[in-house]
Amino acid sequence: MPTPPSTQDAIGLLAKLIAFDTTSAKSNLDLIAFVREYLDGHGIASTLVPDGDGKKACLFATIGEGDGGVGLSGHSDCVPVTGQSWTSDPFTLTERGGKLYGRGTCDMKGFIACVLASVPLFKAAPLTEPIHILISYDEEVGCVGVRPMIARLEQDLPRPRVVIVGEPSGMQVIDGHKCIDVFRTTVTGKEAHSSMPAIGVNAISAASKLVEEIDRMAAEVASTENDPHFDPPYSTVMVAMVDGGTAPNIVPRNCDVLWQLRGLPGTKAKDAPARLEDFAEKTLLPGMRAVAPDASIDTKTETAVPAFSAGPDSEAVSLAMMLTGANRPPACPMPRRPGSSRTRAVRRSCAGPASIEQAHAADEFVALSQIEACLAFLTKLTERMSA
Repeated sequence: MPTPPSTQDAIGLLAKLIAFDTTSAKSNLDLIAFVREYLDGHGIASTLVPDGDGKKACLFATIGEGDGGVGLSGHSDCVPVTGQSWTSDPFTLTERGGKLYGRGTCDMKGFIACVLASVPLFKAAPLTEPIHILISYDEEVGCVGVRPMIARLEQDLPRPRVVIVGEPSGMQVIDGHKCIDVFRTTVTGKEAHSSMPAIGVNAISAASKLVEEIDRMAAEVASTENDPHFDPPYSTVMVAMVDGGTAPNIVPRNCDVLWQLRGLPGTKAKDAPARLEDFAEKTLLPGMRAVAPDASIDTKTETAVPAFSAGPDSEAVSLAMMLTGANRPPACPMPRRPGSSRTRAVRRSCAGPASIEQAHAADEFVALSQIEACLAFLTKLTERMSA
């Protein structure tokens, strides 16, 4: 068997990946160019799948020959650091106490670094079927970027038999996830001078009542659902952003409430938008329209990613459990990409370094021990796929 990848190689690659600020609002092309050059240096061709305006791209590469194979999938984008208090530069990899700090170390450049560090091993091994590398963009804003690449799997890119997604799971095998539905509720009231609020309709005040109703729905769902296969064991409903108003001396005419549902498969909480609409129609709008007949409250779906369950006979789950030595896979609260994939004949599971508890927070980190565990996982995968 060829030499396994080294931890130092993975750390060096992770430092390069962290240095690229791939916050979802920005381009990922510099990171993709780096990965493409790295693969080219190992004699591995790659295919780019750009977005509509050419500012972002997915990358797909294949090592080995034959049909099927195993795909190793990760997303290149990360969440913003705005407003967070970091103790080190979030875009400079910093090692302290056996932990590697930096934006994206946990979610999920740590996994990508391990995959890239394993490329020489993949290439030197006598693979009986190929290993595919899939790197996407805009996962953090609704699994947007992976969809064009999934479409290409139906056309001109080789379709993996199994896909392992390296989202942070502490190298545990994940066989299911909740849905994630993101909604934007727009409240339209009526502007007026702040000295005469009674002749206006305050959109922020109305939105605050909607926020309270969403919180009531969240508490109700938490008290009525219990599926111990998930953590937390119930669907969650949460307000994420509120944006409204023009100036302190103007009764605000507009306010947007961005909120989300992360629901168990088959949850009754899927009716949350309809319930909020009913609350608005019966409780808020009559009073608002008595002052401003054109007042409105409208909810639109921004993102919808279906819940997923691999099923008891999933080949992907069986493979990942064999490689990790797990007995039973837990499910998880967030979508694990390439979720939203309905590609025929592709089965997926998740196993990646770090914990979701470290993701999206200040001083995000991945433990060195998790990098080592991920490299061991990829080495076992290579052995399993070799003659």
